[in-house]
This record gives sequence, structure tokens and C-alpha cells, in this order.
Amino acid sequence: MKIKNITTTTFKAPLKTPFVTSLRRVEYLEDIIVIIECDDGTIGYGEGVPTPAITGETFESMQSAINYIQKSITGIDIESFDSIIHKVHNAIAKNTTAKSAVEIALYDIKAKSLKKPLYQMLGGTQREFFTDLTISLNDIDTMVQDSLNAVSLGYKSLKIKLGSDIQTDIQRVLEIHDALQNQDISLRLDANQAWSAKDSVKLLQHIEHQNIKIEFIEQPTLAYDLDALSYIKQRVQTPLLADESIFDIYDAKRVLQMDCADIINIKLAKSGGISNALKIADMTKEYGKKCMIGCMLEGIVSINAGVALASAKADVIEFIDLDAPTLLKSYDIKTDTIYHNASITLGDSYGVGVKL
Repeated sequence: MKIKNITTTTFKAPLKTPFVTSLRRVEYLEDIIVIIECDDGTIGYGEGVPTPAITGETFESMQSAINYIQKSITGIDIESFDSIIHKVHNAIAKNTTAKSAVEIALYDIKAKSLKKPLYQMLGGTQREFFTDLTISLNDIDTMVQDSLNAVSLGYKSLKIKLGSDIQTDIQRVLEIHDALQNQDISLRLDANQAWSAKDSVKLLQHIEHQNIKIEFIEQPTLAYDLDALSYIKQRVQTPLLADESIFDIYDAKRVLQMDCADIINIKLAKSGGISNALKIADMTKEYGKKCMIGCMLEGIVSINAGVALASAKADVIEFIDLDAPTLLKSYDIKTDTIYHNASITLGDSYGVGVKL
């Protein structure tokens, strides 16, 4: 079963409401689907969404990187799987989302060749998961109403986007908490690098003094400034989650060795795909920490791969942030994985479980 050809197509779908963070505003999902065809007719599908503000990739750069990677792996038998994955990562530096999209397609083919769903090929058994829902950055009244709407749909965990001035962000958290205080809802905060270390401590200490328990705060300060994370961690009780600070296993090792975060956020688009994500999860477990499996604003193909990873590493991936499919008005890609509000149930189809 040799790799015969690699092509791409684009996928676009409108969101139910705009997705807003301190870094960007998005109204449509727009990404690239990778299609790898083998000489026996087997087809593998991968997916990646350009996120210039985080990975530095655009549609044009992703397409160029995929074309470049193609030259290194075309004609190789899928049985040389580890060698192919090695070639993907050594063909070109950076370009993590492009690599992830190619990797997902390769893992799809490999699982199909073994006649297994991807989650089983990776060693997983768990099939049902519950994701949080992102509450986009907006005026306070809108965020409160969005939170109430989410709870009415059965969500038990909400990730609240913050990142404007500290006083307004404090008020956002207090009012959302007050609106939900009679319900058993976990609140997660995400500032997307918007705050200074001192402002982060100011906000978190204020919330803690109100006896409001926050499940974690995600990446409050600039990605490269691990000292800022350490400063915060020494002064607050709220667990810290490192997201943009961690792309590869070397980033994860630095954060874990410095003990400047309590939780590691794994995203396939940052790690370069499934192979490195597995390594990051294993390393995190060695240090006695937990992971979250997160996502960019991606489609079904990539999210299915993320859920499969969550199944394979259920012992260390404690938090699920894979809400992207539920943010879409509709999607044309077929899958037997069921996305129903907070609930995700993996299907039995071989591979990543999609059909275009």
C-alpha cells in the first residue's frame, strides 16, 4: 500500500455566532482538507485550519508546506509508517498545522489498513466524552446570556474568554458566576496571553477572595514568558494551564521542569500532529501532571482525531475542549462520531471516521 498522490481541498462553514477572543474574531470556519490516496485505492483524510495569530500559518503557507512534504513521502509503503512520520517532520521546519493535517491523513490510512477505528489503533477504549463550550469575548450581558444558554443545553463546563481591561474582566467573571451559582457548573478562564503577570495575580486573587472556584486559568500571559507563569503560580491558588507556551515536546519539557503550570494543553495543530501529541501526553504523565485536549476552530476530521487521542490517553487527558463542531451552523462532512451539544460519542468506522 504505497502513497500515490496527495491533494487538498478547502472546507468552509458558517458559525452560529462569531467566535471572539482577545486575539481574533472569526465568523466562518475555513480550513484545508488533505487527501492522501494509496495505490490500492485507500484514501486518508486530514485537516488543518490556518491560525496566523498562533501558529503563524496562512492558507498559502500551509498549501506550500503540504506540497513540499508530499515530495518526501510519495511512493513510500504505508508499512514504513514510522519512517513516513519522521519524513513529514524533517521535510520542513515549523508549519505545525500543515504537518498535523498530513499526519491525520496518514493515521487514517494506517488505521484503515488495520481495519480499526483510529482510537482503537492508538490503544484507546473510551468512546464517550463531554466537552466544555467556549463563551466568546463580548459585552457582559451577552456573555451572561450565552452562558445561561449553554447550561440550558446541558453543558457542565464553560470556558470564558477574557482579555480586555482587568476590571471589566473581573466583572465578567463575577456576573457569570452569580448567574450560574445555583447550578453545578465548572468555569474555566482563558485570556489568550492578554494580561501582564501582575494583572493576572490581581484578577485571580480578587476572584479567590470572593470564594469563587475557577477550574483553571489558561495562558494569561505571553507565550514565551515562562517566568510570568511562575510568578503567577507562586501567588494564586487557581491552577494554571499552559497553551500557546507549548508547541512541541521540548516546550512541554521546559514548562514541566520549571513547574510553572499545572495543566498542559495539547492541540494537534500546535504539536504537528498525533505523533508528537502522544509524546507530550506521555511526558506530562511522567511529571504527574494532567492534560487538556484542545482545538483551534477546526472541522470534524481534525476534531475526530483529537477525540481519538483523548481516548488513547484517557489516563492523563482529564479536560476536553473540543467544541468546534457544535459552533458550526452545519457541516457537510459525514461522520459516525456523534456530536450533540456537550456529548461526543466515537463511532465504529475504520480510521478517523469521516467521508467527504
